[in-house]
Amino acid sequence: MTISARKLKHIQVCLEYPVHYTSKTTGFEKMPWAYNALPEINLEDIQLETTFLGKHLKAPILIGAMTGGADLAATINKNLAIAAETLGLGLMLGSQRVMIENESARASFAVRQYAPTTLIIGNIGVAQFKKGYNHIQAKAAIELINADAIAFHTNPLQEALQIGGDTDFANLIPSLEQIVPQVGYPVMLKEVGHGLSAATARAVQNVGFAALDVAGAGGTSWAKVEDFAHHGKLLHPDICEIGIPTLEALEQCHTTLPNMPLMASGGIRSGLDIAKALSKGATVCATAMPLLEPATKSPEAVMEVLERMIYELRVSMFVAGIQRFGL
Repeated sequence: MTISARKLKHIQVCLEYPVHYTSKTTGFEKMPWAYNALPEINLEDIQLETTFLGKHLKAPILIGAMTGGADLAATINKNLAIAAETLGLGLMLGSQRVMIENESARASFAVRQYAPTTLIIGNIGVAQFKKGYNHIQAKAAIELINADAIAFHTNPLQEALQIGGDTDFANLIPSLEQIVPQVGYPVMLKEVGHGLSAATARAVQNVGFAALDVAGAGGTSWAKVEDFAHHGKLLHPDICEIGIPTLEALEQCHTTLPNMPLMASGGIRSGLDIAKALSKGATVCATAMPLLEPATKSPEAVMEVLERMIYELRVSMFVAGIQRFGL
């Protein structure tokens, strides 16, 4: 199966199969949220603006990494980019290996024309650095699409279940210590939905990452995506449930690296989830699966979901008496 065909298969599986965790939740639903009947602030004065990776955001929300490399992916990315630009949010693209190795796939990632001021984050897998990639390919992934930064995604569980997956993760940290400083743009490390632990955060603290995306368990299990893509059914249900819940991953990484900018993703489904994550040390949050099906339709459908989340974030802060996070 070509990479482009696999990307299309991933989209189809995510739209048609139950790929969410069933034995784990993010943990946010168990976290209490303060309610203040006299919050002493005006809802209209709630401040959501922030800065992430050197770019201004109107709210601490990014559209999470989804796809690229197929015709449908081009439509999805275009609609996501227009929505991000309209609302002043950020956008992380799907893995760009397909466009590095196949120039014809580049157009599906070329969204800058639709989002001239948006924070756009490229994406490449760390496993590729064991297969000949270095800072040159990472820099190309940024510059070929005029992105602002890049995420290096780490996904050992997904790769282990993928047909022909890249499973050599040996001695990657020394390679990252050499590559990251040479990229010349902000580089963040991200999981894909199975969580970053305190041990992982500690191991990369001197690599030079500008941020970490904890991408915890509780939302989409990419191990399940690969199992469904490969077998049409769940052949390894227990393995597919492995992961660190998002709240736990966030707390572990924030405790370990308290000064590191953190993105919370993995099962973020509401503005209240976002408020809780921000209160636990996240700088920004990202959501992806709730936007996938809307992104096949229009930018407006995507914006409807995001505007709901933004409203819920404002109200959550208002009733807790929080005018702005980070103060």
